[in-house]
Amino acid sequence: MARKQIDIRRVVEGLRWATKDLPDPSVTMVGKKWKNPFLVLISCLLSLRTKDETTLPASERLFKLADNPQDMLRLSLDQIQKAIYPVGFYKTKARSIHSICSHLIDRYAGQVPDDIDELLTLHGVGRKTANLVLTEGFGKLGVCVDTHVHRISNRLGYVKTKTPEETEWSLRKKLPKEFWIEYNSLLVVWGQNVCKPISPFCSDCPISNDCLRVGVSTSR
Repeated sequence: MARKQIDIRRVVEGLRWATKDLPDPSVTMVGKKWKNPFLVLISCLLSLRTKDETTLPASERLFKLADNPQDMLRLSLDQIQKAIYPVGFYKTKARSIHSICSHLIDRYAGQVPDDIDELLTLHGVGRKTANLVLTEGFGKLGVCVDTHVHRISNRLGYVKTKTPEETEWSLRKKLPKEFWIEYNSLLVVWGQNVCKPISPFCSDCPISNDCLRVGVSTSR
């Protein structure tokens, strides 16, 4: 039997409607509020292994103290740690923030580069963070894949991949570019609220008819 073709345009439109009253991911909120690539970069770092309800307040506390690399370096590690606590690995992240700020000042005159390969040279920055900085900080095309995007894209049957990086490259090949920037935020919100890792709420999902439910053994 031929594999069902997923109508990704209908999926995206359905998710736009379904998430319109749900809060954006924390990094998206930072991008919309400040429109500053540096603040998006730092909030991305803080968001790693941390829930959104912790990330956004921590970002706001830190940005009140410093909103650029130069001022951030003037803060002690203790000041940064106190501002961002209780984000996960807050001590390690405080050191990473100092390292990133030094790098930006030394190599990029204090500006965040808008090139993914350059972003990947920054301490603690992986492809997820680099793509988020491009999309949310600069409004440039990128495909950000976190655990939600990886899981849901495979669950839909839109891709068949084993790792987030494989998912990114698969999406770059087949996802229409008009959806690249918003795809992450849509799937993150959906993954946090409805398409849970275990026992997703398929009965409340408006795109259930377009989903193959790959790997779903139980649902609600």
